[in-house]
Amino acid sequence: MTIATSPTTGASALRWLWLTLVVLVLDLGTKFLADTLLTYADPVPLLPVFDLTLLYNTGAAFSFLASHDGWQRWLFVAIAVGMSLFLLHWMWRTPRAQKALGIGLALVLGGALGNLFDRTVHGYVVDFISLHWGGYYFPAFNIADSAITLGTLLLLLDMFRPGTGSSKD
Repeated sequence: MTIATSPTTGASALRWLWLTLVVLVLDLGTKFLADTLLTYADPVPLLPVFDLTLLYNTGAAFSFLASHDGWQRWLFVAIAVGMSLFLLHWMWRTPRAQKALGIGLALVLGGALGNLFDRTVHGYVVDFISLHWGGYYFPAFNIADSAITLGTLLLLLDMFRPGTGSSKD
């Protein structure tokens, strides 16, 4: 198997696409299990601060625009497709040696594709991880959301790490 190369950098961060696939499979598999084994909105306590609770999110992060008529579904699908293409291009242009950046992009892409699948096929995103403390509940989320968050943290760390600015070009 050959590694894709970008015109300016040689081998690219596309070598991390396997991680995107792992995130996608884990995300879709756990969502399927949650949708099959859990009853909608009926929490299953696992720890004092952690429940499995099946919820459907028709909006974006934190249910943004969830109460609208349904037009937001296709807006979010279009945004996710555009972002996925952008992330693929960014991975292609990223040198293989920039591991944190490549891994971060792969995680964000895997999460975006997982939620894109849900939104396209079901019209909503399946969430099932519920964290809470006392009477305060964090919005429910899924493996895709976790991968997007972790990937974004890696992108931020890479951005602020010394020696990764434009002077390296």
